[in-house]
Amino acid sequence: MTKTLVKAPFRADHVGSLLRPERIHQARKQFQAGDITAEELHKIETEEITNIVDKQIEVGLQAVTDGEFRRRFWHTDFLEHLNGVEGYVPEHGFKFKGEETERYDIRVNGKISFNPEHPHIKDFIEFKEIVGDRAVAKQTIPSPNQLFNAGIRNLEIYPDIEEYTADVIQTYREALKAFYNAGCRYIQLDDVYIAGLNAPEIPFNDSGYSREELIDLALRVINGVLEDKPEDLIVTTHLCRGNYRSKWAFEGSYAKIAPTLFAKEKVNGFFLEYDDDRSGDFNPLEHIPNEGPQVVLGLFTSKHGELEDKENIKARVKEATRYVPLEQLCISPQCGFASTHHGNILTEEQQWAKLKYIVDISKEIWG
Repeated sequence: MTKTLVKAPFRADHVGSLLRPERIHQARKQFQAGDITAEELHKIETEEITNIVDKQIEVGLQAVTDGEFRRRFWHTDFLEHLNGVEGYVPEHGFKFKGEETERYDIRVNGKISFNPEHPHIKDFIEFKEIVGDRAVAKQTIPSPNQLFNAGIRNLEIYPDIEEYTADVIQTYREALKAFYNAGCRYIQLDDVYIAGLNAPEIPFNDSGYSREELIDLALRVINGVLEDKPEDLIVTTHLCRGNYRSKWAFEGSYAKIAPTLFAKEKVNGFFLEYDDDRSGDFNPLEHIPNEGPQVVLGLFTSKHGELEDKENIKARVKEATRYVPLEQLCISPQCGFASTHHGNILTEEQQWAKLKYIVDISKEIWG
């Protein structure tokens, strides 16, 4: 029997976002209409976060999140509160399989630096108080590499990509330090950008750099951010191929990035999407160093509520042990259940049933 993990990521973990309850949807509409104050909206969000913290603990999760209940989008809400970044409404949303997303994005409008008054720091302190010592309070934030997507860097402010890279790295170093000082010990960097570097046609890219140059730059950014992180701060990265109302943005295995990023990225764990044929096989896992980062296999889909076949899950975990030792593996959904406020196409009951199912199967595999 393999040992139980005492630090994150856990044998049964999850990516972070959860379906927003109808009460939050209604409260957001009331706030936009001017019928309730920001304080009243915050109070409702806090009450619903308290409910889902209890629920996550009830189903057996050792790491819990706030479900991203105070956010509209998984990434823009964090990024637009950095100094030198603003949110705006572009002409088009992002193109997903069969759907275009709601129009909203961020762009650079000044020199980038960390905002000491970033609201997510205060939100985390409040969230951690809700969790107490009952579980590990996990914070999800977009990867610094999201700032390298097409159209975000302002070439008039940052004609030199090296200066831009240095400022992004320093901004995120300060962000990690701020969360750490607020009591956070488990941070997940959500990275659609890196996953996109595997796609046959790289999405969200207008840099003029080759795929290999972009992969090397992405590694330099992450490792630069992690260079001076405290030893007891667990940082993982989630490589996502897009998650919007149960739709996806692109496909492709991890083969193109694995020799560089899997082998050299100095994170404590990788959350990887392996829920369907778009994900490719486990061969890229051969680049994960033994006794290195944990590998969280996203074998369960968050895009629909049907439960996966248990024996098939166990067989796939066994297959993955050809490349990574069992004690270095974990399981989770491939992504969050609501990367944006819209949420995926399943019910809250199905969401909780799936998370409990993952916990139960993890106990059967690891004891």
